[in-house]
Amino acid sequence: MDATQLTYHHVDVFAPSPFSGNSLAVFLNEGSLHGNQMFRITQEMRHFESIFLSPTGEPDTFDAKVFDLIEELDFAGHPLLGAAGVLHFCLSTSEEMEWTIRLRAKTVKVKTERKGNGLRALLDQGRPEFLGEVPFARRKEFASALNLSADQLSNGLPLEVVSTGLRYLIVPVEGNLEQARIVRRDFEKLLQSVNAQFAYLLDVQALEGRHWNNDGVMEDIATGSGAGTAGAYLAKHSRVPMGKEFTLRQGRFLGRPSEIRVRSEGTQTEIARVLVGGDVAFVGRGILDAVPEANI
Repeated sequence: MDATQLTYHHVDVFAPSPFSGNSLAVFLNEGSLHGNQMFRITQEMRHFESIFLSPTGEPDTFDAKVFDLIEELDFAGHPLLGAAGVLHFCLSTSEEMEWTIRLRAKTVKVKTERKGNGLRALLDQGRPEFLGEVPFARRKEFASALNLSADQLSNGLPLEVVSTGLRYLIVPVEGNLEQARIVRRDFEKLLQSVNAQFAYLLDVQALEGRHWNNDGVMEDIATGSGAGTAGAYLAKHSRVPMGKEFTLRQGRFLGRPSEIRVRSEGTQTEIARVLVGGDVAFVGRGILDAVPEANI
């Protein structure tokens, strides 16, 4: 059985040093792989997500496919930041670079700069979409699905669906993050009832978040796409200053504390774009034997 040897890089995103932040496998020049091969490789690697890049022939421009342990994603934050860091590390000696990465649903720009032994990356997630607030009468239903009571949700702030590529239901709380978990089996169906794909639990005072796969089994260490929607939400509702960077924390409950840098630009009535960034630490590299799709 013939196998293709694939070189990959292991990086940690949203942390300045290895063994913290959100880990990621980055595969370069893998345009010959089929989607099912990429999906099975992602499952084998056991990172929350993996990203597969292939050159387009245009300068500093790459096609990308991102998979989590369940499916291919239209958009993702930490894989794009980690991938841009690997591109800079492998392909450029410049202090600063800008990369164009084309995903299935959108094309994004990522800036990178060298920082000591690692790199820092900044992703322009574009203009956020505010897709609707959850009716007040349903707050208890959503709180209960996250093992919370309605009075533990933040007073005066709505549950709201926001997208910069993926549709997140922002669930604002003031404390109580340690109690939260997904306890409703049909949680994904509940989210679909308000046109959301995922939920992001956000402590609006501590500026800290949590996010799980919809089955509640796996918690994400640091969610770049979710952080973009959270940043837009906080700016819209005047909880962070427009145009000023703040740090959103995530991963504390998994022993992988992460710091996500977020900035919204524009006005409260019209946010022009959300920028999400963080450090990229290099952990290692390796070779994986990818068996042909017919043998999977």
